Amino acid sequence: MKNWKRWTTAVIAAIAAGSLAACGGAADTNEGGDSAETVIVKVGVVGEYNAQWDTVNELLAKDSNYQVELVKFTDYAAPNRALNDGEIDLNAFQHKAFLANDISQKGYEIVDIGDTIIAPLSIYNNKDKISSIEEIKDGDIIAIPSDLTNGGRALKLLEKAGILECDPAKGYVPTKADITKYNVNIEIMEAESATLANLLPDCTAAIINGGNAYTAGLSAAEDTIFTEDVNPETNEAVPQLINVIAARTAAKDNEVYKKIVDTYHTAEVQKTIEDTYQGAFLCAWEEALESAE
Repeated sequence: MKNWKRWTTAVIAAIAAGSLAACGGAADTNEGGDSAETVIVKVGVVGEYNAQWDTVNELLAKDSNYQVELVKFTDYAAPNRALNDGEIDLNAFQHKAFLANDISQKGYEIVDIGDTIIAPLSIYNNKDKISSIEEIKDGDIIAIPSDLTNGGRALKLLEKAGILECDPAKGYVPTKADITKYNVNIEIMEAESATLANLLPDCTAAIINGGNAYTAGLSAAEDTIFTEDVNPETNEAVPQLINVIAARTAAKDNEVYKKIVDTYHTAEVQKTIEDTYQGAFLCAWEEALESAE
């Protein structure tokens, strides 16, 4: 964390939300803050790692009539569609690379408005089969995320661990077709990110991000055998792997959203994340990175 300050000027700081009682209402028109009625901000999330939003609501209640209401999704495909279609006001589940790919592939008119955390990918081992990365052998099954960005990220992690090699021209998002050499003849199984922990008993290991691992009761400190490098000085992909809050492009300057951004970017929220998740997440907004110096 001590090296992060050098790159924070290149990434955006802000965060989240707004809507008066229903999606797409006051929030998208920069209204709502003058009413005594509660302004409900519907935020789409994936997984059960949302203690930080409880802290956000506690802080908002002290000096505003805004309240975040979480809308939970079970997979990564739905929250951006729901946001684009106006079913929710914001979402908070993805990193910048995933968002950029979804916008490119599906034409969504959404944009990130604030950095939140980075969730390192780790290799979680089936303890009945192996206890270290060196024990992975020919024929072992390794499960990885099926989406392009996180799948590519997982392959780069396997490359870093010495298991395989990828075409360097593909950057940080190679696919299985871009594997140029297997140093260990593993079998790669692709699955939706949220299901990987459930598949672990049938595999030798699975590559899972911090959020899904936390939801599954896995410890980033105790249950991993190899973890992604999240130092931007040694991993140039790191700025694209920061998780964000996303909004519809037309509402990105909404004042309610800005208030929630400021509330998220507080020492209280940082403490909640650090105390609750014990390393599964690292705070990645500018003020948090500076305080870690």
